[in-house]
Amino acid sequence: MSRLRDEVAARLPDECIQLDPDVLGTYGQDRALFEQPGQADVLVMPRSTEEVVQAVQAAAAAGAAVVPRGAGTGLTGAANAVDGCLQLSLHRMDQILDIDVTNRMARVQPGVINADLKRAVAEHGLFYPPDPASYEMSSIGGNVATNAGGLCCVKYGVTRDYVVGLEVVLASGDVLHTGRSTLKNSAGLDLTGLFVGSEGLLGITTEITVKLVAAPPPPATAVAFFDSLPSVGSTIAETFRQGHDPSLMEIIDRASLEQVEAVYRMGLDTGAACLLLIQTDLTDAEEQIDAIATICRSEGASEVHVAPDPEEGEALIEARRRVHPALERLGKQLLPEDVAVPRERMVDLLQGIEDIATQSGVDVFTVGHAGDGNMHPLLVFDADDEEEVTRAKRAFEDILSLSLSLGGTIAAEHGVGTLKRQYLVDELDPVQLHLQRQLKATLDPENRMNPGKKL
Repeated sequence: MSRLRDEVAARLPDECIQLDPDVLGTYGQDRALFEQPGQADVLVMPRSTEEVVQAVQAAAAAGAAVVPRGAGTGLTGAANAVDGCLQLSLHRMDQILDIDVTNRMARVQPGVINADLKRAVAEHGLFYPPDPASYEMSSIGGNVATNAGGLCCVKYGVTRDYVVGLEVVLASGDVLHTGRSTLKNSAGLDLTGLFVGSEGLLGITTEITVKLVAAPPPPATAVAFFDSLPSVGSTIAETFRQGHDPSLMEIIDRASLEQVEAVYRMGLDTGAACLLLIQTDLTDAEEQIDAIATICRSEGASEVHVAPDPEEGEALIEARRRVHPALERLGKQLLPEDVAVPRERMVDLLQGIEDIATQSGVDVFTVGHAGDGNMHPLLVFDADDEEEVTRAKRAFEDILSLSLSLGGTIAAEHGVGTLKRQYLVDELDPVQLHLQRQLKATLDPENRMNPGKKL
């Protein structure tokens, strides 16, 4: 037995501990298959904050790292094990602790699945907006760790906009509580915001208080088909210039549509270069969607279809959610991008992605949250072909550089993990990067919390 296993066994019940190498391997990697994980020494699956404290203290006593894991749906390697670490999976901490209808808040454990929280609060006429495409699988704790976004961010914002308080186990084993159960709070510094998006570098989140909003009316949905990707960019810009407030604007290119149709047989029209999915959930939703449909036609859409009912609208949205799972069926390596630019530069971003795909000879499937400038080009290649891997890596870097040249970011909502850590210096100036590393060193002086990630 290793020192770490001895310390864990002395502090935690057997039901929380897993040593089987196959199980450790399964829990030791997220969906960033291009990022190779290390081998954890022990997996701990706590059910309470106190058990998380004991796990962190056991790791400290043994001089081992702690790598937290949510549902494993991340795409950057942020939850990947490092050699000899204590892997901490929070999936068993899955209770919705309280739904406060009066103050429109919910208190949950980190293992609660995003969709389950949505359904629970909907019973009270409330809505939790952040909805990553993996919302049926991803956990609230993982969403907090990466500051996840989703399909309706164009109107409602990202996870950070809804987190009002946290319970966090620090590297020292101390339990920190941030925020208050009040609608307003300006006492002290905003430590809640510091931990959102920190990918487990500063502590382990064990409880989350989120803000809720009133459930919107049923949305109206339209789908517009375009013969070129850049035309979508001008459509989006014009939509906002005219003062419309869509709750969703998603792009799916032809290659992605063809793969979704091949796998799921949804009856999709795969003839156009791409489609733009649009929803609006205002009280005059039908009037708004008709107005946006008119903009689509004026900007070059070859066809625009307004869904006659919410059921058909949801079926169209489901096609967008299935793109990534459908591409996984190709049996090749996926390298997902997550870049964002100001809306007015969307045309340049979309055209640039097309150009990079052509020049590199790499298959690029373009989808994303087009309404807020956040695109997810997916590079697909043969991992056993060294030359093809090299071209894919170069295309990946070229897309990052393109985004930065357009005033954008290399990491919009998936986080940094190990996938983009080396490129962080291209976006953050030296003063900002130094300060962030100082904060990490202050809260985790021995660098035990998810080392090698994010910064």
